[in-house]
Amino acid sequence: MTLPLIVPMLATPGTLPPASQDSRWAYETKQDGQRVVAYLAGDGTVVLRARSGEVITAAYPELHALGDALGGTAAVLDGEVLALDARGRADFQLLQSRMGLAHAPARAARKAAEQPVHLVLFDVLHLAGRSLLALPYRQRRAQLEALGLHGPYWSTPAALVGHGAQALAATREHGLEGLVCKRLDSVYEPGVRSRAWIKIRNMHGVDVIVGGWLPGKGRLSGLPGAVLVGQRDAAGALRYVGGVGTGWSEQERTHLAHLLGELATGTCPFTPGPRVPGAQWVLPRLVGEVRYSTRTRAGMLRQPSWLRLRQDLTPEESAAELPDTSS
Repeated sequence: MTLPLIVPMLATPGTLPPASQDSRWAYETKQDGQRVVAYLAGDGTVVLRARSGEVITAAYPELHALGDALGGTAAVLDGEVLALDARGRADFQLLQSRMGLAHAPARAARKAAEQPVHLVLFDVLHLAGRSLLALPYRQRRAQLEALGLHGPYWSTPAALVGHGAQALAATREHGLEGLVCKRLDSVYEPGVRSRAWIKIRNMHGVDVIVGGWLPGKGRLSGLPGAVLVGQRDAAGALRYVGGVGTGWSEQERTHLAHLLGELATGTCPFTPGPRVPGAQWVLPRLVGEVRYSTRTRAGMLRQPSWLRLRQDLTPEESAAELPDTSS
């Protein structure tokens, strides 16, 4: 059977729906992985396509058996490929060693034996020769669950109807990335970033010490395009944890440029010094507060954004210390 190519529907960043509308929404855990659409032809084969449309089937050989999961029934399924850590939580850092191996099947097979992935399925878009795109989420979800897709490397996690505040609190309590809210009457809109799906990312805040900056370009010429930040380790060394390039108003950037200019130095304050072409170093005297989604295993901040300058704190007073990532 020839299956239609379907571009994934996307969620819009936002907040929980109003409490008065809570019962009209379903809530799913936001996963930190690689979005895929799985095409099961009903002949035992499966084709996995990334959000870009690229065929990535060969990168995940442990998922090839999904092609037999529905027997002769053809289907198009929406989901996310995850790499799970020892606690069973998605770890994007682990997944990165598996991504990009679609053209290296031998290496992908070795990686699959070392660090198998898991595919979570959350929508069915086409089933047994019929498009389900125009059906409301409630009906598509019921049909997906009826398929019983639970296997060694794939599953269909439950979706919670209503109780959004409790669901979001649970993701925070368990250190999960966040929540996706889906309106029960929403149709599937391929390629659309829709308000019918809302994603809420759990963000963390931390104090960091500014040790350098990168000049901005274009309209930001002469201003910092990003600041390079770090945290002290247990021995007191300033360890680089990433660059922060968003979160300021133009006025705040101008003020920050003045402060950085006064602290200019030719010596990198980080140990070890990061390889950041074009970096301008400063004396580590400024403390800022940033928010971020998660950390890599090396302690680097993912998706950091600037919150505020902590002029009430000196670097010595800042209590934030780089967490131990050796385990």
